[in-house]
Amino acid sequence: MDWDKLRIFHAVADAGSLTHAGDTLNLSQSAVSRQIRGLEESLNATLFHRHARGLILTEQGELLFDATRSMTQRLDAAEARIRDSKEEVFGELRVTTTTGFGSLWLAPRLNKLYEKYPELRIDLMLEERVLDLPMREADVAIRLKEPSQADLIRKRLMGVNMRLYASKGYLDERGRPEKMEDLSDHRLICQNVNSAQVSAGSTYTQELLTYNIPSLLTVNNYFGVLQAVLNGLGIGVLPDYILADFPEIERVLPPSESREIPVFLAYPEELRHSKRIGAFRDFVTEEIFEHRKVLQGSGDS
Repeated sequence: MDWDKLRIFHAVADAGSLTHAGDTLNLSQSAVSRQIRGLEESLNATLFHRHARGLILTEQGELLFDATRSMTQRLDAAEARIRDSKEEVFGELRVTTTTGFGSLWLAPRLNKLYEKYPELRIDLMLEERVLDLPMREADVAIRLKEPSQADLIRKRLMGVNMRLYASKGYLDERGRPEKMEDLSDHRLICQNVNSAQVSAGSTYTQELLTYNIPSLLTVNNYFGVLQAVLNGLGIGVLPDYILADFPEIERVLPPSESREIPVFLAYPEELRHSKRIGAFRDFVTEEIFEHRKVLQGSGDS
């Protein structure tokens, strides 16, 4: 099969539109249409159903799209390895982690990495879904559990516990709980136990809810929980890594906490010698070290 036609087919399947694919490829809609028609004739198969709202892949089209997607990912991996054979740290680095860790801990620290490597372009993908690193959905991941794939290099960064926090202003006004039963006099802010989150966080929240807490605010990520806590809505279930960066909140009811959640850095074996991966790994390791020093200095570690 003609690779150029396959490349155009992949762009159309990905965009779901001849026009959008043409914009991406810098080709006219008629040129894209001719290439797709030629590919369908060479395969003697219909690859798209056409309708007013765009294009939908047929069963044969889905099979071909799976193949071109795999080819594209392999080419991306080869390009990354060639690019990383040079000494300079530059180009795109696709980083995936959870919404909470990425928005509350990682993103605020990235300026230090950019200061050192100004030509680095980071694509930060924040979601609870675990992206497939061997299939190059991302280059490197920070995960709140040990990766299960055998072909990944992994490094344990730290342990995290879910704890109770509230703003100092809220506690000054509403009082500081002295025992777990006192939570019934406060509003609990947490993730819904059925939402996508680490199991230790869900289990800890379920335990807290056994204390007959009448007022509840659930948010589907820890960034939202933190904003509610900072604005004095109640006592929130939050990861302990937030404490160093938000001195206006304080821990409630120590030593109550979840079981420890391991945090791992992971990347594909084939990127072992990547300069971009190495730079990011060293940056995160240094920031974790500084983070621990701050927590130890505050007496909360």
